[in-house]
Amino acid sequence: MGMTHPGKARFGITPLAVTDFGLSAARFSQIDLRRFILAALLLLAFGAVAGPQSIDAESSSDAEVSSDAEGSNVKLASIKEAENGAAANAPVLVFGIVPQQSASTLARLWAPLMARLSADTGVALKFATAPDIPEFEARLARGEYDLAYMNPFHYVVFHQDVGYEALVREADKKLKGILVVQKDSPIKSIEEVAGQSIALPAPAAFAASVLPRAVLHQLNIEAQYAYVGSHDSVYLGVSRGLFPVGGGVMRTFDSQTDAIKASLRILWQTPGYTPHAFAVHPRVDKDTRAKLLAAFVALGDDDNGRALLKSLAMEPLAGASDSDWDDIRALKLGALPSLGSSGK
Repeated sequence: MGMTHPGKARFGITPLAVTDFGLSAARFSQIDLRRFILAALLLLAFGAVAGPQSIDAESSSDAEVSSDAEGSNVKLASIKEAENGAAANAPVLVFGIVPQQSASTLARLWAPLMARLSADTGVALKFATAPDIPEFEARLARGEYDLAYMNPFHYVVFHQDVGYEALVREADKKLKGILVVQKDSPIKSIEEVAGQSIALPAPAAFAASVLPRAVLHQLNIEAQYAYVGSHDSVYLGVSRGLFPVGGGVMRTFDSQTDAIKASLRILWQTPGYTPHAFAVHPRVDKDTRAKLLAAFVALGDDDNGRALLKSLAMEPLAGASDSDWDDIRALKLGALPSLGSSGK
């Protein structure tokens, strides 16, 4: 379908790619040829996790999935799951994930789900993200992702500006922002946030940044805001005492290490809104959309699919319509802060 983007250097197979899947040179002669071919195909589908370029040519060094042993184990397990997946000549869709966490963490968490979806649809899904949320927004604006997981504010903007169309969303969930403090922080109420420096992921991170700012403004609580690039950076910054308060969401909070979660306390939650959208670019044809929709919804029908969703702290998915995000439009948030100067 011509949906890949050769202008972006997103992957390259090197000898290191073999060891990424746990296939050492000493054991290589004993490995079944079919498994090696499947490993190579999976490398292509997920952006070839051989080094920094495997995630994204312009990502920061934390995108080096080849150094993540746990991620390698997950991807090795995913090979078995993808054995009946997309053929080598299957269409390839670039699947962009909003960078709420580091690229290596996202690749590790999302690879098994993408393997399942590829197997169920016959469409090869290629993992992609961006170094930070503003760059993710810029790539959405350029239409670089065929399929994308984006926050509600992003969906409203890029549905209007680019034509991204909602496919599915979590069926029984409302998105809420949270503010966290250190476990032993003297801050005990939302009113005590006044005058504090609050770490937020990015200006247009909807639940973690936009909602807390809006609600604090409504409450006439003034604070200072520092944008640190990702949810992970927020939690780490607060846990280390670099910031007294930080904004995030429960899904990313729950995915933190036990040590970081134990060091933090949830101070406050915002009201709930329609959650993130899985949306497709208008160039994706109707047949492919229908296959993806059926595969996403079917994840809730069996133990394996529910486990994959649970690993991402997600509820089962349901078909979505554009009007589902009218509650976001009612907030009249205007342009994305990071793209406002360019008229987006």
